[in-house]
Amino acid sequence: RTRAWKFELAALAVETGLEITVCHFPPGTSKWNRIEHRLFSHITMNWRGRPLTSHEVIVNSIAATTTHTGLTVRAELDTALYETGVRISDGQLNTLPLSRHDWHGDWNYTLHPQEHRRDGVLPIPPQNEAGPGRDWLTHPALTGIPHEQWDSLVTELAAARAAQRETDLQQRRGGDRQKTPAAGLYTGRRPGLTLVDRLLATILYQRFKLPQVVIAPLFTVTPVTLNRAISQTRRLLHDIGHAIEPAETQLATLDDLTDLTTHLGIPKPEIKTASY
Repeated sequence: RTRAWKFELAALAVETGLEITVCHFPPGTSKWNRIEHRLFSHITMNWRGRPLTSHEVIVNSIAATTTHTGLTVRAELDTALYETGVRISDGQLNTLPLSRHDWHGDWNYTLHPQEHRRDGVLPIPPQNEAGPGRDWLTHPALTGIPHEQWDSLVTELAAARAAQRETDLQQRRGGDRQKTPAAGLYTGRRPGLTLVDRLLATILYQRFKLPQVVIAPLFTVTPVTLNRAISQTRRLLHDIGHAIEPAETQLATLDDLTDLTTHLGIPKPEIKTASY
């Protein structure tokens, strides 16, 4: 139900051209919901003791609700037919133009009026490449790793991550998988960050001491997601025996990163970030 809610709100945002921001009340806090006090409670009192025997009785009882402070209610019966049993897949959910807010992004988020694939089928990006518009972060002056060593590091890291992931899945299953996945098929949840994205974020954090809350918008993920990705990547780097060399320059903001790349002569696109 919550998936369908977000999916249809995204369609409404596209239809109206409006940004739609949703702020849910946390569980168990409906007593602070103004609508509960100013509307629903009066409707309940108005039809108290009245048998709700038909749609007409229900709608008329709601519409007849008034208060001495001026409350009036408009109610109509929606006679449209709606399909039941609709399921929104992970792929469809992942394509939604949704930005989670910094504070409790699971409760507070904004849907943008951007066209998206209604079927939700998008190719999974190659894990050995940076995400769109982030190739400039792989420059040796930023990573501290020569080009000829970068590919081998990514390959070694990918093997370690695949082994670790299979071990984790095996523990959850309680045994080996019964069916080997087809070549190139990524099973499980769609990865939000490529392997190279994870490595680049870890380098920015460890090499330049750039705060994670600053890095997260650069990769269009929440700080919580980024923190988890960096922690996992640091463990993998430790397992393969690779240490990230700290840089002489420490960064605190994206402006600092921009100034550094300009000083180093690294061509890059304009840094565009998303709020989460």
